[in-house]
Amino acid sequence: MNQAVSEATRQETERVRRVQDKHAGGYDRQISFFERILFGDGREWVCSQARGRVLELACGTARNLPFYPADVEVTGIELSPEMLALGRERAKELGHAADLRLGDAQALEFEDENFDTVTCTLGFCTIADTTGAAKEALRVLRPGGQLLMLEHVRSPVRIVRGAQRLLEPLAVRFEADHLLREPLDYLPGVGFEIDEVKRSKWGIVERVSARKPEASTA
Repeated sequence: MNQAVSEATRQETERVRRVQDKHAGGYDRQISFFERILFGDGREWVCSQARGRVLELACGTARNLPFYPADVEVTGIELSPEMLALGRERAKELGHAADLRLGDAQALEFEDENFDTVTCTLGFCTIADTTGAAKEALRVLRPGGQLLMLEHVRSPVRIVRGAQRLLEPLAVRFEADHLLREPLDYLPGVGFEIDEVKRSKWGIVERVSARKPEASTA
């Protein structure tokens, strides 16, 4: 059903969980600043394209819920219990029927080919094993299903990328946040076909639409 997680991945995942629990109370305030200066309407871009049964990875405090079409069925998983509690409270305030639950994107508790769409916004930057999580996303998608992502990534602009390299050790240590990751490094390798890539803000912000092939053996 789900893939085994290595001991090293398990330990890093537990560290990420602790970091996210610690910062959960201030997350909305912090991320709202970055949404204004970097990410713009990225959440809406991702969620508005979702169709059918939707699985959101790393749903956090459920900031994406207002942007989903009314006719989709949303299941969200979140690693951090503290973040999840805030997300459930937001869903209750919105009157949204999303099923928000604890879960690990690297080892999903869902059957194969169970969802039409998988979404993730600013989540793969903290997942310990990005390739493992991408494999799991592919596994639970139905053939032809879509993966929609918003991420901050390493910039192709040399001076910007250099600054990211300097900041990376601190970001990883204190925020469990990797600044130099790039979804295009691992999505094709696990079997996704890339449909669309949009970059902005000196190449730091990336929007990706990918698809599980119709005839997949994953």
